[in-house]
Amino acid sequence: MAIASPSSVTVRSYSSLSPVWSVKRVSQSQLRMMAVRSSNSYSLSVSTTSILTNLQNNCATPLPILRHVADSMTDDMRAGLAVDGGSSLKMILSYVNSLPTGNEDGLFYALDLGGTNFRVLRVQLGGKSERVGDTEFEQVSIPKQLMSGTSEELFDFIASGLSKFVQKESERFSFPSGKKREIGFTFSFPVKQTAIDSGILIKWTKGFAVSGTRGKDVVVCLNEAMERQGLDMRVSALVNDSVGTLAGARYWDDNVMIAVILGTGTNACYVERIDAISKLQCQGGQVPISGSTIINTEWGAFSKGLPLTDFDKDMDDASINPGEQIFEKTISGMYLGEIVRRVLVKMAEVGNLFGESLPEKLSTPLVLRTPDLCAMQQDNSSDLKSVGSILSNKFEIQTNLSTRRTVVEVIDTIVKRGGRLAGAGIVGILQKMEQDSKGLIYGRRTVVAMDGGLYENYPQYREYLQDAVTELLGSDISKNVIIEHSKDGSGIGAALLAASNSKYTNDYQKGEAIL
Repeated sequence: MAIASPSSVTVRSYSSLSPVWSVKRVSQSQLRMMAVRSSNSYSLSVSTTSILTNLQNNCATPLPILRHVADSMTDDMRAGLAVDGGSSLKMILSYVNSLPTGNEDGLFYALDLGGTNFRVLRVQLGGKSERVGDTEFEQVSIPKQLMSGTSEELFDFIASGLSKFVQKESERFSFPSGKKREIGFTFSFPVKQTAIDSGILIKWTKGFAVSGTRGKDVVVCLNEAMERQGLDMRVSALVNDSVGTLAGARYWDDNVMIAVILGTGTNACYVERIDAISKLQCQGGQVPISGSTIINTEWGAFSKGLPLTDFDKDMDDASINPGEQIFEKTISGMYLGEIVRRVLVKMAEVGNLFGESLPEKLSTPLVLRTPDLCAMQQDNSSDLKSVGSILSNKFEIQTNLSTRRTVVEVIDTIVKRGGRLAGAGIVGILQKMEQDSKGLIYGRRTVVAMDGGLYENYPQYREYLQDAVTELLGSDISKNVIIEHSKDGSGIGAALLAASNSKYTNDYQKGEAIL
């Protein structure tokens, strides 16, 4: 099946602080198997060739599979909006019913916890005239033991880092005396929100297994940790990373309707009409009876119709949450490298891919990371020298050209599947919005804001995602779907939502309705 030219989808990259072009276009010929070239210099074993062929067949994502995934995503969205537990998608209310207007003024903080690091950020807002002024941020690595420690240990560590960051506040930032600093808390794990500043943890994902937090209000956990640190600050907005990205991107562009995170983990949110959320009739809370809100889909839990392999199933079985987050385990950065590693182990055991014995370091789970895959796929040399160097450094093995080509083909197969399935997920959201609006989405400029290291740094993944969107929508409609990179959008968005939901309502103008 011919794949439409990726140029038929408009793709731009900008910083959420000052939108500028920043991502180079890469030609289709460079992206398509750029490191896989025909040669008769070496030959592969029949077993290795068979494993590769089966992998490519089982991971294939032709248009009918993409269509099924997109339609299933749409159906699950509707079921999740009808009743809690109606589908694998939680469809969580964000309680963000208004977005920043540009009138926000003052100093606000943001804390972004969503993976193996957390970020702290401060932003000086200057209203309509200056918009986003000075910003500063720091990133802190979370010790691995805290990812499976206690709730108090994790939040104390985070509050300590935040306190140190606040103490470094320079004279460039202006904060009036007599007021309490406010922070937007980006918490990128499934929570059931009960208000804009309150949410109960449903479960940990992305490799976290912290005890004593499930079923508790994560804002309370953070507030208590800040009190133990003597930090005088309050959480005025709790948001998911995708919700923060949508808010940050919408600050600059009123046509942003969807936000997607593709990094260590993945998630998506979108603007939804209140009257389309049937389960609201059974819930209380601070949600208006008319207008729109942002829905956090928690699409990482989606699983219908995905082309999975035995390698995916084995990885899932060995994970800390078997049977859960299947979409996330298929498309996000935390898992792509591990799937590839498992394929290479099989090829080494059955087909002697790396010689007569299995390289010892290759047997270590999670040793092969997505940045390694990306680096190998960028090798455009005739001898794939960089691929050989990475394999040598990682696994202490020497490889011939045929082996290096096979490794790149395995990588391309897994990355292509992930990118195209992510694109199908986006179309699933778009077509749900299009059906409900009776043609108002596809007929106008509609922006999908993207954030996350996987999307930002992996050109082949981006291109495969965009190919899938174009195939599913067609070239004419896809011209109206603008896929934009919103760098650091979730952090800025959280600070903006902290401002628009500030308790100092006399000083900061409230945000305006979403639609």
